[in-house]
Amino acid sequence: METIDYKEAYEKEHIKCADLAGRVAELEEKNEELNFKINRIKNNPIWKMSAPLRKVMHYCIRQKDRLRNCGNLRGIWAKVKYKRRERAAMERYGTASFPDGERRRKEEETVFPDMVKFSILVPLYNTPREFLTAMLDSVVQQTYGNWELCLADGSDDSHSYVGKICLEYQKADEARTGGKGRIAYKKLEKNEGISGNTNRCLAMATGEYIGLFDHDDIIHPSVLYEYAKVINEQGADYIYCDETTFKNSDINKMLTMHFKPDYAIDNLRANNYICHFSVFHRQLLDGDELFRTKYDGSQDHDMILRLTDKAKKVVHVPKLMYYWRSHAGSVASGIQAKTYAVDAAKGAVAEHLRKHGYEHFKITSTRAFETIFKISYQIIGNPKISIVIANKDHEADLRRCLASIFEKSTYDNYEVIVVENNSETTEIWKYYEELKDNERVKIVTYQGGFNYSAVNNLGVKAAEGEYILLLNNDTQVITVNWMEELLMYAQRQDVGAVGAKLYYGDKTIQHAGVVLGLGAHRTAGHSHYMQHRENLGYMGRLCYAQNVSAVTGACLLVSKELFEKAGGLDESFAVSLNDVDFCIKLREMGYLNVFTPFAELYHYESVSRGLDDQGEKAKRYNEESARFRNKWKAVLEKGDPYYNPNFSLDRSDFSLKVEET
Repeated sequence: METIDYKEAYEKEHIKCADLAGRVAELEEKNEELNFKINRIKNNPIWKMSAPLRKVMHYCIRQKDRLRNCGNLRGIWAKVKYKRRERAAMERYGTASFPDGERRRKEEETVFPDMVKFSILVPLYNTPREFLTAMLDSVVQQTYGNWELCLADGSDDSHSYVGKICLEYQKADEARTGGKGRIAYKKLEKNEGISGNTNRCLAMATGEYIGLFDHDDIIHPSVLYEYAKVINEQGADYIYCDETTFKNSDINKMLTMHFKPDYAIDNLRANNYICHFSVFHRQLLDGDELFRTKYDGSQDHDMILRLTDKAKKVVHVPKLMYYWRSHAGSVASGIQAKTYAVDAAKGAVAEHLRKHGYEHFKITSTRAFETIFKISYQIIGNPKISIVIANKDHEADLRRCLASIFEKSTYDNYEVIVVENNSETTEIWKYYEELKDNERVKIVTYQGGFNYSAVNNLGVKAAEGEYILLLNNDTQVITVNWMEELLMYAQRQDVGAVGAKLYYGDKTIQHAGVVLGLGAHRTAGHSHYMQHRENLGYMGRLCYAQNVSAVTGACLLVSKELFEKAGGLDESFAVSLNDVDFCIKLREMGYLNVFTPFAELYHYESVSRGLDDQGEKAKRYNEESARFRNKWKAVLEKGDPYYNPNFSLDRSDFSLKVEET
């Protein structure tokens, strides 16, 4: 008689249910998107007019949405002036950022304790003359001199000029350096593709640090100097910088400026944000191939995942120092040029995840870009989630919140703990009586004045679940598998708090992760604030799960064990910043905090407690802000590692810092 492994059968069914819940969520999201588009068409009185006129109209609508938060003409004019200053600020990242004579002299004369040697690898293949000479010039003009340029040329016979130009530069550099010979050139018998040609470059390299450079791009004159500096000061063994794409052979004509976060593993799994200019200690290879041909098209993503895994100190230099040329056929001009890169990237990420012990995950492309991924992890077991909701009065808000949980949630193992705090209305007490018949709901009472931290800490003490989900009473579930989307991250051993994407009633963003130091009080603020739900975010950041310093306590999932280990919410922060304080505590304990855009809820913020910008509430907020800045002074001075220092702390839309006039 055949025996049945019930545990294995249960796990299989559990995975099927999770997949089904995910599919339902995807379909609901598509349905929402289609309804939005249909309604926009139906409400448009000039839909049947010509396409050019529709484009003009849609442009005007977008501008109206962007300007509506300014409040008045003075605000609109302020925003226009800011954008002008921002455009002017962009100029400082091109040739204007190159070292002048005095700075060049200082950098060239700098002697570091360890004058490391950089081997820059450039695989060549039918490189246009103009691109080739610009690339070579950008290396020769480096202010740090201990480098070698390794060129492996797979060009065909009709592009023989490539070799001639390289040999000319080789001879000129020998004359310049007294015969040291920093340029190594090898003509290959056949073209072996990017991976094969780059590996040939590596075989020529003699430096301790390896740099990867495309044959049609340009590097900043000071980039090797900056990299040598962080190697000496921080012991960096993997380094990268900010980058931009440019057109028409003029680096000042920038298309997209990519100011990156510091090392963030969840960002990297979803999106190869590190990319250029990657330099690493050659010991990280440890006998492995640099580029693997099976991942051609996404060989750099595969390499970065492997080497940053091994690195002891990954350092991001937050300066724009790599110029990625956009031209027909380059990846910078669009993924359509190399569609096979999508499958290669998925394969590289999948291998990386398996190496870290993850199974039954799913990798899918997002609406932002084909190579920006959603990663769905397997939920292990069926742990109980305790949803803790603080409440005073506001029967309608609580009823809407709980109804959305009960009616929409596909995850079934949860309890709701409503922490009652000095309610006065008869309506809420009648509703509490109704809830007594619901076996999922517990009502516990907090005695004393309102203190968000203390109220929630009491709720957690009454919780039976392995996971705690702090939830505001003025929220409403949108995504049916919202709990699963949060739980899949909270279950990871390296993750602390997980937060959702929250919207106001008009579908503008209320929360998409918290940035330290953002806002007038220089405490913390929400990124992408008031952007529309359809917005992709800065470099697609509203479309993938990522590491953040903190998430809002309006919807925060954490294991009960970690909640208690971190000491719960600090009750000295009675109303504000307790959630950010809690997340920083987790971060300081070595855990990652994660924001996922795939768990969505409405958050009708301030409905239940009002705004913090007037009278006693403003005074209290100022006091809590001062306490927060004092407690986390060192953390705030370092800046948020997931928010580039080139961005303004006065705005939440990833605008550049500008000089105020």
